[in-house]
Amino acid sequence: MDIGKIQEELERLVPTGIVKSHESLKPHVFTQMGGRADILASPSTYEEIQAIVTYAAEQGITLTILGNGSNVIIRDGGVRGIVLHTSGLSGISVEHDVIIAQCGAQFIETSRFALEHKLAGLEFACGIPGTVGGALYMNAGAYGGEVADVLQSALVVDKSGAMAVLEGDELKWGYRSSVFSSGDYLILEARFALKPGNYDEIKASMDKLTEMRESKQPLEYPSCGSVFKRPPGRYAGQLIQESGLQGTRIGGAEVSKKHAGFIINADNATASDYIGLIQHVRETVKDKFGIELETEVKIIGEEL
Repeated sequence: MDIGKIQEELERLVPTGIVKSHESLKPHVFTQMGGRADILASPSTYEEIQAIVTYAAEQGITLTILGNGSNVIIRDGGVRGIVLHTSGLSGISVEHDVIIAQCGAQFIETSRFALEHKLAGLEFACGIPGTVGGALYMNAGAYGGEVADVLQSALVVDKSGAMAVLEGDELKWGYRSSVFSSGDYLILEARFALKPGNYDEIKASMDKLTEMRESKQPLEYPSCGSVFKRPPGRYAGQLIQESGLQGTRIGGAEVSKKHAGFIINADNATASDYIGLIQHVRETVKDKFGIELETEVKIIGEEL
């Protein structure tokens, strides 16, 4: 792959400065680890996204979407092809009782925007650190709420670069999954249908959820958030705790002593440390309880 040629061709399609080569991805993920992108493209308009998506499809180049990297582990060898970083699309607006948020908007900020406009329904999102695009991708949820409860529709781009609106049954909601999990679409914006509410009541609910999150989660360390999906009838963190794994380390990665469902970057961990510890946790829980833990975090890229 001629990275220089790809950069040159992309720079004919989008403004100068949007495309960089051999860019470190560490600053773009919560775990603060991982390798480099061959090409990192950071568009700020839907037209720029369409141009990049169309180019990648025409040239047969792998395209990887990256939001703010809150639930992603990037392997130490980095990511081949083009990484499309959505942080430049962060607009949030309101129409009547509908919040419209671009894919790179922070989900937490979207919930605060709803509060400011006295709209209820996004309180559960007040502690979810990902972007709106990431939240739709995995049907993010917490404290009894999830994206599927409030999403009205999504504006997307398909692999050919064509725009479309998806709604209703087309969204294919599941537990921590959606139609977007297939990788066939790139989310541009989401429309959340909310309900008028009382400011003080909405804020009180958000304050309570924020306090619960801060008291239980190891927010003082870099991490990818909750590592594992909840197995049927159980909680992953409880299984890990009962397996005696809290405080277990591989390299600089550690199973949090504060919340067993989190693996933290305690001391300059590599992605290999992190992934190795995930596998150790899965094997230990399987041996003790006969339960296969499924990862919620997305692992991308190549080994060194």
